[in-house]
Amino acid sequence: QVELVESGGGLVQAGGSLRLSCAASGPIDVYAMAWFRQAPGKEREFVASILSNEGLTDYEDSLKGRFTISRDNAKRTMYLEMNRLKPEDTATYYCAAGFRFVTTPNSYPYWGQGTQVTVSS
Repeated sequence: QVELVESGGGLVQAGGSLRLSCAASGPIDVYAMAWFRQAPGKEREFVASILSNEGLTDYEDSLKGRFTISRDNAKRTMYLEMNRLKPEDTATYYCAAGFRFVTTPNSYPYWGQGTQVTVSS
């Protein structure tokens, strides 16, 4: 079992950047890790995921080129670099850890509490 804590959210103007971090309470080497987001009134949606050994990544198609996921197993931390942010990126961003490299939130057993990202126009 692992506990996850997100940080780095905040208010940013459209076109700006943010870097989110997800710190784990224990080793993350064995986990596939992912970022999801949820806007008010909407379902939680997949943002990006990353495997450990190969560094294999997956992104929601519309976010490719703007968002970059990475991880540092030694620091037990995952990151999400978000560039050229848009108002529609406004949401609570969650990190998750699991044993399958998938895009469905129900497949991830471990979740952080979320960090709010607000992009103003």
